[in-house]
Parts: sequence; structure tokens; C-alpha cells
Amino acid sequence: MSAAVPPAMDPAAAGEMAREAAAWCALHGLVVGDRADPRSATVPGVGLVHAPFSLLPAHLPESFWRQACELAPIFNELVDRVSMDGNFLQDALSKTRQVDDFTSRLLEIHRKMMEINKEENIRLGLHRSDYMLDSETSSLLQIELNTISASFPGLGSLVIFTGLEHKRVPANAANTQFAEALAQAWAEFNIDSAVIMMIVQPEERNIGGQKVAVVYYRAGYTPNDYPSEAEWSARLMMEQSSAVKCPSISYHLVGTKKIQQELAKPSVLERFLESKEEIDKVRKCFAGLWSLDDEEIIKTTVEKPELFVLKPQREGGGNNIYGLDLRETLVRLQKEGGDALAAYILMQRIFPKASLAYLVRGGVCHEGLAISELGIYGAYLRYKDKVVINEQCGYLMRTKVSSSDEGGVAAGFAVLDSLYLTGKVKTNEISERLFHPNYILCFVNQMLNMYFTRTVFLTCNQQKSFPVRN
Repeated sequence: MSAAVPPAMDPAAAGEMAREAAAWCALHGLVVGDRADPRSATVPGVGLVHAPFSLLPAHLPESFWRQACELAPIFNELVDRVSMDGNFLQDALSKTRQVDDFTSRLLEIHRKMMEINKEENIRLGLHRSDYMLDSETSSLLQIELNTISASFPGLGSLVIFTGLEHKRVPANAANTQFAEALAQAWAEFNIDSAVIMMIVQPEERNIGGQKVAVVYYRAGYTPNDYPSEAEWSARLMMEQSSAVKCPSISYHLVGTKKIQQELAKPSVLERFLESKEEIDKVRKCFAGLWSLDDEEIIKTTVEKPELFVLKPQREGGGNNIYGLDLRETLVRLQKEGGDALAAYILMQRIFPKASLAYLVRGGVCHEGLAISELGIYGAYLRYKDKVVINEQCGYLMRTKVSSSDEGGVAAGFAVLDSLYLTGKVKTNEISERLFHPNYILCFVNQMLNMYFTRTVFLTCNQQKSFPVRN
């Protein structure tokens, strides 16, 4: 995910590859709803365009890839253990709730569940931990941990070109592994007539990978998903029910930025994890994280705002504050006084090296310097004291132009990317995107072969069976 600037491709060749790749997307379901078409997301099958993608894969040293994969089951277990400590969640977010209405409403539902001693015998988590490779420290650093609506396991798993050397292209079965975890949770519920439900936003355009079981929240992570008291009442009702929630209200709260910052404090991880080896692995990937009750760090940030990111308790992209805007926001909030600063956390800014990339959106190929972000999916399922599933299950590569502060494919900042693993690198060594003639040949061959293949869909009589709890 760090690269030098390789020689540029011939524009005509890049354009032809982009057209062939867009056709491949249409044939293999790598599509999303077109925002320019008013009927998109309201009329099935109408107004579809290819998902934005990177034409050539990003490079990542294999050692960092293995590091990220090894962290997945540890973070899965950490989320579960933190979620069981209701007092920790309430105390850690107590100041935030005073200035953030959305977090306050979530905490109120959580408090009601604590009051009735609500037990979640079946706990299901589908997570994604996001990382960037920092060029300043040569370290893989965590950006955030998503515990609700960990998007793109379906589309992300399609962005892989099988013509490349197999050992260098990690398999990506995020779509099937997430589906299997959901199906296994349904099997653990052990009632054949149980309702299967997915919570989505109005006019949802990311239509891939959403035919799932149990109560899965594809929405519910932003205040816009709760326009009235009816939505909050529905969320409370589902939390009170015996249905398996993905995520439960406690899992949802564990994924907040404030809890991420709290876990980075000295001795906090030791509260939830016993293994020193696991604690060291988690702590190694933490970037600098601070609360804004530290006047010294605020002073440093105002002096050097380019080194930090200001994060509110929001998901979905487009919410973070950078540079001069960060400085102005801090100065303004300090003047206003009160607890307004408690709505944010401060994070060390990660600086990945940029590489020349070819990003395709709307059928048009754009050349420019880009940086990439690796997301590692994890699935966790527990029935009472028994861990049924705890595994890393696929990944998501996203790439954006290096001049963009924000990320997010659905938000329009990034594109889906593929991954190519490289060997060990020296501290200051930087990798390149693939421009080798063998890769180009493999790509073209695959594009030609697509006309002689067909997409295979999983039919009802092909569905995998899952063991049912006795």
C-alpha cells in the first residue's frame, strides 16, 4: 500500500482495459445503483452501473498482510468482552452523551437493557478493522474498527483478478463467510419459523451481498437513520426481543471512536485480554489516540494541525476534520467552553506513500497518485460460553486519490481495489503497482475469457447446510 511512481501506461491501453473491465463488472455482478437515475434503488434491475474500481492492484508486503489477518480474531474477542462490561461502556461515553444526542440515545437503549439484565445468549459480530501503512514509521496502523454495517463484503470479494500468481493474490471469500456466519446464527436460534430481517436505508444503492438472515443492521449507524421517534422505538423493541442482533446495542457502542481511544490508554487492554502476546499485537497497531481533555495535546494540534485528525462519533465517511479546518474547530470549541470537545477524539494522522493508479468510475479511467486502505473482515459467533465462530474472513481494499482526506466508496471518495502481496521490504523500500507485461497479458486474457464463461448463482437446492444446536 506504499509505492513509488512507476512509468505511466499508454492512455489508449489504459482506456481499453478500463472498458473491458467495466464489461466484466456488468457480467459478474460488480454493480451498484446509479445515483443519476431517479429510478435506481426503487425499481429492481434499473439504473445499474459498475462499482468504481482500481484497474491495477495495490501492493502490500506480505508481513503486514499476515499481521492484519492475525489481529482479526483478537479484535473479535475483544469486542465481545468489552461489550459485556456495561459499566465500562457507560462510563467511557458519559461525557460524550452530554454533547452528542445520537450517542446519548444509543446509551439510553443500552442502559435499559442493563436495567432488565437482558441476556444475549447468541452474540453475532461481523466486523471490519481498517488499516493504513504509515510511511513515517513503517508500521501498519489501525484507522478504526467497524462493528456495524461493515460494508462491501459482497462487492469487495469480486475485485480480484485470478490471472495473477496465486500465492501473491490472497483469496477473498468475505461474501460467503459472512453469509455462513449469519446462517449459523440462525441455526443456533433453533426455530425454523424465525423471521429473517435486514435493516436498510431508504433507496439503498449498494445492492450486493444483502440477502442475509437474522436482524442485520445495514443501517442504523447514523442519526439520519432515525428521523422520528418511531425508528428509535423500533430499535429498542428489537433490542428487547430474543432475536439475534448484528450488532447488538453493546457491540454497536464498542465500535465508537471514543471506545477506540479508551482502549488505547495504558492498562485498559489488560482489563479485557489475558494474553500478553495478544495485547502486544493489538497495541502495536494503535495509532496515537487522545481525548480532548488534555490541554497540552490541544496546544500541539493547534500548532501543527496537519499531523492530526479530529473525529466525531460518526460513521459513513465525510465526517472527519483535517488541517486548517481542524485548527479552527478546536479554537472555536475552546472559546465556547463547556463539554463540546467531548464529542470528538483526536488521532495521529497516517501518511501512506502514494503510487500511480488508474481509477475507473462511470466508465471513465482517471490517472493519478493514490493511496490505499486495507480492511480485514472478521466474524464472531458465540452461544452462551461456547465460541462457535471466531475467524478472519476476507478483506476489502479501497483506493483514493492522495489529495483526498476522506475515504469511503459509497460516499464517493474511494474505489474498490484488489491486492497483490510482495516479499519482505527494507525499512525505506517502497513498492510499485503492477505494470509488468505478464500482468497486462493475464488481464487481457481474463477479459477475453469472460465472454466464454457464465456467472453461477447459488440456487435454493445448492444451499449449504449448517449444524443445528441440540
